[in-house]
Amino acid sequence: MVTTTWKKFACWRPTLEDEGESCSNRGGGDVSGRVDGLWWYKDTGQHVHGEFSMAVIQANSILEDCSQLESGPMSSVESGPQGTFVGIYDGHAGPEASRFIGNRLFENIKSMCLPLVYCPINIIFFRKCVCLLMHMFTHLTAIHDAEFTSDNQEMSADVIKNAYLATEEEFLCMVRKQWEIKPHIASVGSCCLVGVICSGLLYIANAGDSRVVLGRLDKAEKEVKAVQLSTEHNASLESVREELHSLHPDDPQIVVLKHKVWRVKGIIQVSRSIGDAYLKKSELNRAPILPKFRLPEPFEKPILLAEPSILVQKLYPEDQFLIFASDGLWEHLTNQEAVDFVNSTPRNGIARKLVEAALQEAAKKREMRYSDLKKIDRGVRRHFHDDITVIILFLDCRLISRSSFRGPIISIKGGSDANT
Repeated sequence: MVTTTWKKFACWRPTLEDEGESCSNRGGGDVSGRVDGLWWYKDTGQHVHGEFSMAVIQANSILEDCSQLESGPMSSVESGPQGTFVGIYDGHAGPEASRFIGNRLFENIKSMCLPLVYCPINIIFFRKCVCLLMHMFTHLTAIHDAEFTSDNQEMSADVIKNAYLATEEEFLCMVRKQWEIKPHIASVGSCCLVGVICSGLLYIANAGDSRVVLGRLDKAEKEVKAVQLSTEHNASLESVREELHSLHPDDPQIVVLKHKVWRVKGIIQVSRSIGDAYLKKSELNRAPILPKFRLPEPFEKPILLAEPSILVQKLYPEDQFLIFASDGLWEHLTNQEAVDFVNSTPRNGIARKLVEAALQEAAKKREMRYSDLKKIDRGVRRHFHDDITVIILFLDCRLISRSSFRGPIISIKGGSDANT
């Protein structure tokens, strides 16, 4: 039976696919995580390559963060690769984009790991073509590039990039379809941070300003050092502003300093995202979306990009753990502070404890006690901190180097319809 608290809390329906049922139907045990007021957390679990811990604290009236952990098959083919997938989807202007990504991105990755011999007609490509043909053949070439991948079933940077682009086009297609009844979806978007561990390699893809930090043992100094792996796309960074000016040389207002904050077109801080159709399709930048999202002049090419920055590297025995988090965490803790905390704290419940450490810092900045901050309800809470999502993966080098897979298939997702 679903409790009142569960109904109020935003959207978590974890599943254990190998057992064929939804964990949300199991009575709220630890397998499915726990709900406590504005918290959702799963203190500990086992993924293919070690242990993990997850936690979310809600600040907005509706939780805009969604996240995902998948451990097991990385392909729709039974003989395909096994691994671990992590996704952090930090939504803005609403939860629709982050929930959509939670439902589609990993599925697209699994589909794109199919070799062509298994899939002579790409089903996803066909579906997208039909959708776009309904809209005057718009961006057919982009979809073609996004859908056809190499003829092997190994995980790759191209597979992940193309899955991002396919998910983007699926979402934009939905926006067009629902324009007459839900035009506000054109102004909804999400940052998208992904990590994949597969065949001894770590893949990090990011569009937006979420972040993943590696805790790596420095044997010489006998310390665990923080190594930031993700590239961020926030207009506060000079490199991002330079990129925007390079992509839009004829637009002196592509980045505007507004109330001491750099924003793309004076509206949004991130320069890459999935969604935000109003800054990617000029025909969707019009009434009835809110005036604050409308631009005075039409534009010819997308202002924001969906293509992620991608890092691929081998994992070594010195690599201890990975901290994936939405920017709400990093507003209050430095990379090294987060790594030091994880390294010095017992693993059980470590994600929740790390979020609490950030909330204590948020309270200090407002010169208040943490106990008082905890009494503030969602909505009002957003004035003190953002929604925060954290997933911590501990890395067991013996499991990472193992070629065969043994263990449960785990799928923990955010993004149900509880708040719609």
